[in-house]
Amino acid sequence: MPGATRRRWSLTRYFAVVSIVAMVVLGFALVWVTWTVMGQQAVRDGIRRAESVQTYATASVPTDSFVLPDVLSPEEAAAVRLATAGFADNLIEVRLWAQDGSLMYSSATRTTTAFPAGDRLDTVMATGESDARIVTDVRGAGPDSDHNTQRDVLDVYVPVPVEDTRTRDSTLSPMPAPGEVVGAAEVMLDHTESTQALTDAVRTVSIVVVLGLVLLWILLFRTVFTTSRRLQASALDNARLALLDSLTGLPNRRMLAERMRRTISEAQENGSRVGLMLLDIDRFKDINDSLGHDRGDELLEQVAERLRGALRDDDIVARLGGDEFAILLPDVRSVANAERLARRVRGLFVPPFMLGELPLHVDTSVGVACLPDHADDPSSLMRTADVAMYAAKHHRTGVSVYSSDEDDSSPARLVLLGDLHRALTPAEGEPRELRMHYQPKIELSSGATIGLEALVRWVHPTRGLLPPTVFIPLAEQSGLIHDVTRYVLTECITQLAEWRSEGRATPVAVNLSAHDVTTSAVVDLIEQLLEEHAVPADLLEVEITETALVADPSRVVPVLERLSALGIRVAIDDFGIGNTSISQLRDLPVDELKIDRLFVSDLGAGGREGSDTLVQAMVDLAHSFDLQVVAEGVEDASTADILLRLGVDQAQGFLYSQAVPAGDLPLVGAVPRPRRGRSSRAGAVSVVQDVRPGPVRHARPPRPPRPDSTIE
Repeated sequence: MPGATRRRWSLTRYFAVVSIVAMVVLGFALVWVTWTVMGQQAVRDGIRRAESVQTYATASVPTDSFVLPDVLSPEEAAAVRLATAGFADNLIEVRLWAQDGSLMYSSATRTTTAFPAGDRLDTVMATGESDARIVTDVRGAGPDSDHNTQRDVLDVYVPVPVEDTRTRDSTLSPMPAPGEVVGAAEVMLDHTESTQALTDAVRTVSIVVVLGLVLLWILLFRTVFTTSRRLQASALDNARLALLDSLTGLPNRRMLAERMRRTISEAQENGSRVGLMLLDIDRFKDINDSLGHDRGDELLEQVAERLRGALRDDDIVARLGGDEFAILLPDVRSVANAERLARRVRGLFVPPFMLGELPLHVDTSVGVACLPDHADDPSSLMRTADVAMYAAKHHRTGVSVYSSDEDDSSPARLVLLGDLHRALTPAEGEPRELRMHYQPKIELSSGATIGLEALVRWVHPTRGLLPPTVFIPLAEQSGLIHDVTRYVLTECITQLAEWRSEGRATPVAVNLSAHDVTTSAVVDLIEQLLEEHAVPADLLEVEITETALVADPSRVVPVLERLSALGIRVAIDDFGIGNTSISQLRDLPVDELKIDRLFVSDLGAGGREGSDTLVQAMVDLAHSFDLQVVAEGVEDASTADILLRLGVDQAQGFLYSQAVPAGDLPLVGAVPRPRRGRSSRAGAVSVVQDVRPGPVRHARPPRPPRPDSTIE
């Protein structure tokens, strides 16, 4: 049928057809070779027998009888018959042919009018080699007689060479040389028995070959058939394993992807919503390490069983690998409904899992994403659900719905990362997008401005003013934070040099990222920039967050010690939200503590009770170690009064001024501040992240999350 798809043969059928054809060809080849070889051997044996007959027959015949043709005399003929009598068992006839082709002798008739096979006689005379052919001899009463006999005859022409002993007339001249062929003996041997023997032998060989090949084919076919069955079974197992998880029996990632593709295609056609939940077991590695991988596998099997038994029939539960599972919701009414299902799934983990006799309480983090709300294809749906799951794990919320704010790898973020690359290396003639603004730092006891705090701003060409909370975390995640730090350090130290040339000595501080202070490269950079611009080290202050200090003190402290040795003031930013111990604070090479704005905001109206006691404790602790105390985020006068009463040294915030460009700053001098254990020197200005671009006085907006970064 035209256009119909041809079905492929099975391995067994293909082998059967091909092997039978091959066996038949091989069998015929073996029989033919046997027939040929044995037939040729029979002919060779007949030639040797005919040559023996010729030797005996011509022994008494003179050579000149062949040269000068003459019929043998009765005595010579009788001698020939007597000499060949010993071959009578299969000798049919002997004929002697002279050099010119005349018949000299025939054992079967006395006539001399017979003719030889001229071409064969000429060949024998010319080559001196025997020529044998098998012919059919029919003898009887007549052509129409029923008593005729038919037999196979080996007709051999044997050359007759010259032998001196057969020369009758020695005076004959010229005489042939010894060994020269002077005639031929035609010997006809009964070849019937040889033919029959050959036929019987070939028949026997054929039977043996056929039986052998049949047995061999049966053995091979059985082997191939068995192997084919095993391969089919193995292929089915492999196909099953390729789609199912071998441990839990749930669909694996490949099968889930296929089902997602079909489900999403159907949903796009009928306008329905598809939900996807990704979950993994919290601290599963600790379970494996503590109880062993066997117990971990047992836990995964129980988790799979609970998930499988608690969902709707249409929902698909899959294991993606390790301790990560996925649940596909083919028809979910809303994102909120998908979130409720996720919380119900998380509730399945409340009862303990019994691992042997050990009850084990396990928690999980679940990420939820829906199509078309958060994605438009299977790949993006999987990615957004994965982002949501890691957000749930990071924030320890248990369940999290996808949010673009948590998506550090979204296409928009990748575009923004490329824009940040460009902003850090502007082409010649293009405006700078990253700009430094400065906010005064006030001494509470006198109200004097003793320094400035610098804030980096990004004026994006299409998105406008971007707060640091948008691009600083991106820079830290991508490794660009080092380039941002270099940019800010260069801008600030260049500005310090310009102010010095105008007769101003306003200190500036730069907040370093946790990524910067783990190596001494930032110290080398600062030292190089200070020397290049001829700026004294006491005009620069660096700040690191308390969380960065606690995270890796063994690597951070040596960097701070080098900075302090250069004469650069060191401050701990966001103090109070980390875990710095009193012993660490005593031994750290720092000069200043900056109280986190979370505690400062609680001092105002409506703040938490006891906040002033907590701030007072921080101030007393810092002063006991000869450290200056700075309060961040001062928004109203009442808060400033409380800070002054509590003994805080300096303050900064929108109460005093918003961040402004360097050209808009008033001409203020710096009030020297004593350094811990050192001679007094001027204060510093810090580069921090300010997420409020405009002036807001006497207000307390909610404090945004602050990344652990050096640049604000």
